[in-house]
This record gives sequence, C-alpha cells and structure tokens, in this order.
Amino acid sequence: MKRIPAVILAGGLSRRMGGGNKALRMLAGETLLSRVIARLRPQAGPLALNANGEAAPFAAYDLPVISDSFAGFAGPMAGVLAGMEWAAGQGAESLVSVSVDTPFLPRDLVWRLCEAAGRSGIAIAASPDAGGLLRDHPTCALWPVALAGDMRAALEAGQHRIGLFAARFDPGRAVFDSQPVDPFLNLNTPGDVARAEALLQTP
Repeated sequence: MKRIPAVILAGGLSRRMGGGNKALRMLAGETLLSRVIARLRPQAGPLALNANGEAAPFAAYDLPVISDSFAGFAGPMAGVLAGMEWAAGQGAESLVSVSVDTPFLPRDLVWRLCEAAGRSGIAIAASPDAGGLLRDHPTCALWPVALAGDMRAALEAGQHRIGLFAARFDPGRAVFDSQPVDPFLNLNTPGDVARAEALLQTP
C-alpha cells in the first residue's frame, strides 16, 4: 500500500509565542519540527513543510518547503490547500496534515485517520478535553486532494475556519485517548513549552 504524503503546518505568525519561527522553537533540546518529523516520518509517505518566508532556515531538514498559495496569512486552511496542491503533484489522492506545534502526535495517527475516513474521504483527529467532552483537532486530519478546488473557493469567499470547512463534508473522526498526555497538546505560548518540558521529564 502506497504511503500517504503529509504536510507539516508551520505557516503562522506565532504571535502568542512572541514571534519568530515556531517550528524552530526548542523543546528539551530538540526543535518542535524535529519532534514532529520523528513522529510522522515512520507512518507517512513524503513529507513537506508549509512555511511562509525564507526556506533557508529549514535547509537541514531536507524537506520541500511550500508556502501558502493563497495570499494574506489565511491560517491553517491555506496551508492545507498548499499541501493538497503539492500532494496532487506527487500523484497522491489524499494528504495528511499536522501542526508543527503538536510534539506528542500519535505514532498511529495516519493509520487511524485512514480507518476513520468519512464518505467524503475526510477524517479529523479528536480527543477528550479535561471535562471529557470530545474536541476536534482539524489541523490534524486526512484530506482528499480532490477537495482542493472547494477549499480554495471557501478561502476566496472569506471562510478561513478549517473545522467549518470540514464539517460541510460529514467527516469521520479518529478519537484518541488524552491520558496521560493529550497527543494533540499544542504549544502556543512559552508557558505551553514549559508545561511540555515538564511532561517529557515525567517518568
């Protein structure tokens, strides 16, 4: 079975992290990007990095760096669209997207997403929050590249919320346990990084 390509979303402005490139933020001696690659590479096909700006800082990672093809920092949906267009060029029918600020990604994410795909081919990762309510993580999802035109049309119409876009197509859900650590814990602030470092040190 041909492995599904994946795009790592790192095209944001990282305002809550204090600016700079979140992908290169250090966590316990490794960059967030290194940690996500280590989790994703064994389970996916070709990897690409969605980042806006200079590609030179990522040269050591030996990944194609693809920028948004939709202008104006339109959020993760624009990054997924860029990933879809890249994956289509690889001859792929589907794409997995993940966020670069989720260093605890499940090691069976791609398989579980494929298993959960809905009728449209979309599957979204989900996990229970602290209160037990199921929370979707639509940046960590499986997307059929055939929906690239619909996604671009949504962006052009001003719809930038990726979860709302997915909801239009009755997505499947791959539900992951959130204990002892939510695998989709995302690091948005320096405090989040400190919390993640403490979790990594917990026996």
